Amino acid sequence: MKRSLVLAGGGMRVAWQAGVVKALAEEGIEFQHIDGTSGGILTAGMMLSGVSPEEMCRRWSDVDVKDFSSALPFADYVKGPWSLPALGDADGILSKIFPALGINAETIRARATGRGAVEGSFNVVEFTSKQCHAIDAAHIDAGLMAAGMSLPIFLEPLRRDGKIWTDAVWVRDANVGEALRRGAGEVWLIWCIGNSPYWGDGPLEQYVHMIEMSAMGALLADFDAAAAAGREFVLHVIRPEHPLPLDPEFYLGRIDAATLIGMGYRDARAYLDARDLGGLAKDARCTAMTEPLPGVRFNDVLHGELDGQPLRFRAAVVMPSQPGARPPKLSGYLDHPRFGRTFLADGRVEVIGDDIRYRARVRLDGRWQDVAVTRSLHDDPGPDAWPDIRNARLEMGGHVVELTMDLGDVAALLASVEPVGAHGVTERAQAVARFTVNGFRELLRRY
Repeated sequence: MKRSLVLAGGGMRVAWQAGVVKALAEEGIEFQHIDGTSGGILTAGMMLSGVSPEEMCRRWSDVDVKDFSSALPFADYVKGPWSLPALGDADGILSKIFPALGINAETIRARATGRGAVEGSFNVVEFTSKQCHAIDAAHIDAGLMAAGMSLPIFLEPLRRDGKIWTDAVWVRDANVGEALRRGAGEVWLIWCIGNSPYWGDGPLEQYVHMIEMSAMGALLADFDAAAAAGREFVLHVIRPEHPLPLDPEFYLGRIDAATLIGMGYRDARAYLDARDLGGLAKDARCTAMTEPLPGVRFNDVLHGELDGQPLRFRAAVVMPSQPGARPPKLSGYLDHPRFGRTFLADGRVEVIGDDIRYRARVRLDGRWQDVAVTRSLHDDPGPDAWPDIRNARLEMGGHVVELTMDLGDVAALLASVEPVGAHGVTERAQAVARFTVNGFRELLRRY
């Protein structure tokens, strides 16, 4: 059965998709066709350039997100807002982002031919005809790939040979129809566009809502067209449980690629572990998300030594400010020279007395191992609050490692605190204000 990987858009947030691709590779799931739309072009471009899942994760972690933006000539800005062609151009994507991610159009074209080659397609809209073209990997070039990510208002379109090429987002943001046209019997849709009932105020959120509506409308149209033609196929969808942070949070450093990759790995493992081989219903529920409870997200980083070599544990924790139906969740990874960067699956937070325990699973040498990191919030009598909260213990596969955090780690933790599920200045400020050592301890005791 031919299997297609359909990579939806999502702006810079598609770093999340690298974690998904890593989890799929660990399961041995291979694809005969890869399709990318909008931001998904980055993931498709990396895969079709021959970048391995591990290298994808590493390369994303090294990207400077500010390279996504590059300025127009100064004369364009002095024309005034009503004559401004866009806020920027795609030069940064072409000259910095593509090389940093290992995307090479020449390599993609060369790999697209020959026996057993993986098929590839990139979706770009030609504005004059208002049509979305799924450009085959054998004919793609860097300019067209960048045009496929040139979101109107934000980036200039590509003008070439009397035609105007731009992001396909307003026509479609995932091309299941192209996968079916190429004969796929099984489609894996990787979806990181928001799809929750929440309607936000302000131009940015409502611009994003327009993208969400357009994306879902096109996806459902693909499903309807397949049903009308009697076209049967198995659909698998990997998506976040809650909408991912928007691009400005990534650009401003409120979330980073490593956190998004860890979330993608966590979300993919959750789907893979529970999936029905018969797939999902082909309706709006397949990409549906829920809004998180109000709370905070923060990064907890600890260091230790295993087998005489440095070990680093990093967890991105989502902590609601009110008790929910399930324990707080986490994603993240372990870094160690022997096994490289290993991402956490099934991450959760438990509370035992004054102890917080991070629990997860990691895949080492093809086998799953349980990981537990225990830190105490108990303040012993005397002026030793700092030692009481800076130390932790990691248990994994018979190993016990003492972990600690330095002042830089504490500063990074505090700087990473960001409200989730909270909207408006007051609600966001209240969510962050509850995050203190005492408040954190009190929140945990409710679970």
